Amino acid sequence: MNIEQIYTGCLAQGAYYIESEGEVAIIDPLREITPYLERAKRDNATIKYIFETHFHADFVSGHITLSKATGAPIIFGPNANPSFEAVIAQDGEEFKVGKLTFVVLHTPGHTMESATYLLRDENGKDHAIFSGDTLFLGDVGRPDLAQKAADMTQEQLAGVLFDSLRNKIMPLADDVVVYPAHGAGSACGKNMMKETVDTLGNQKQMNYALRADMTREEFINEVTEGLLPPPQYFPLNVKMNKEGYEDIHEVLERGTVALDPEAFEVAANETGAVVLDVRHQDDFAEAHIPRSIFIGLNGSFAPWVGALIADVKQPLLLIAPEGKEEETITRLSRVGFDGTLGYLKGGIEAWKLAGKELDSVESISAATFEKQLITKAPVFDVRKESEYNAEHLEDARLTPLDYLNDHMSEFPENEKFYLHCAGGYRSMIAASILKSRGIHNLVDVAGGFAAIKKTGIPTTDYVCPTTLKS
Repeated sequence: MNIEQIYTGCLAQGAYYIESEGEVAIIDPLREITPYLERAKRDNATIKYIFETHFHADFVSGHITLSKATGAPIIFGPNANPSFEAVIAQDGEEFKVGKLTFVVLHTPGHTMESATYLLRDENGKDHAIFSGDTLFLGDVGRPDLAQKAADMTQEQLAGVLFDSLRNKIMPLADDVVVYPAHGAGSACGKNMMKETVDTLGNQKQMNYALRADMTREEFINEVTEGLLPPPQYFPLNVKMNKEGYEDIHEVLERGTVALDPEAFEVAANETGAVVLDVRHQDDFAEAHIPRSIFIGLNGSFAPWVGALIADVKQPLLLIAPEGKEEETITRLSRVGFDGTLGYLKGGIEAWKLAGKELDSVESISAATFEKQLITKAPVFDVRKESEYNAEHLEDARLTPLDYLNDHMSEFPENEKFYLHCAGGYRSMIAASILKSRGIHNLVDVAGGFAAIKKTGIPTTDYVCPTTLKS
């Protein structure tokens, strides 16, 4: 038996490759299927089944493409109703892979079709569960994403999730290994651990949602407390996973078109495409195409694209580091953004040589920021509310990047102001969005709060509730 977790940090997502006796099961594959095909080829093995734990909201799965490439059937749990051919398994149904057995445990609550796959070894012993978004390490799946589809409230879905956990998962032995679909950083939960594998016994001890003495009402209250609105692209990804999508090879072929500066400018003007700059934030600050949006590859790239651009149908034109064009398009496609029309050949240097207009972002060090603060210019903190509540500058205003559109009226149009985040990535995204809206009187604090804390600028954890907006 070979179990391999294929973890993608940008999405905080775990796909799984399980092999026995030359047969393979793939669970929740990403859209680019080549790694799974190559892995099976190295093992001289055949992919027999593709198991989907549910209709994913935060990424586009590779189940359809992988099934077409291998002939392996796609397996969903009860209640699933995809638009393509798939096996809709019954609760308790078994699937053999070599000497292993996968048992379908219907565990609704996160979504009504959610399934957990229980893996039994060749001796029939329960070995592991692949829990999808039903059970995370340190948390459980949020119950508010499937309300419309299920015609239920988040509280009702939370109650269903409570029953699933108590009746299907918690009775399993403590030595059963838990392999979740996501880890810390995913928007599918709110309290996930950084670890990506654990035992069920340890989760019963430390996961708040698995407390043995927890009542149904307590579970519902705790699981639904503090849920922020999900990113706008989530329903669009569900639709693609449920109804189908374009082959990633076609997306790559269309997107990897090198455009010279003239052609790039014409495409931007005629198509209404967003010019997306994925270089490092320092490079963007130094020089960029006016009104372009910065979301760097070196951060949580795909989730931020999904959260801030939102419409997966939006045409995109890329400014990417040389050799990173295909990676960028692949990572965009993981969250359903298939509309890349091409990239700027030669990058910003080619744009400069063509005599095209450039813009920049004023970015200063934390030490310089400390000296300039005597001017009492406004300071805007674009971190998450939880980060702000833990510690922030005394007079900083909270304007989380996730909800920047809700705070647009708060930014002065003429008066100078400062932006910062935790390390400099998110504040540059915010700066690019503000500049694209015609707000240019901003100054970015390089290094963010981590650098600011090394200065003598006063910080506090006091929060005045009337100042917080989201």
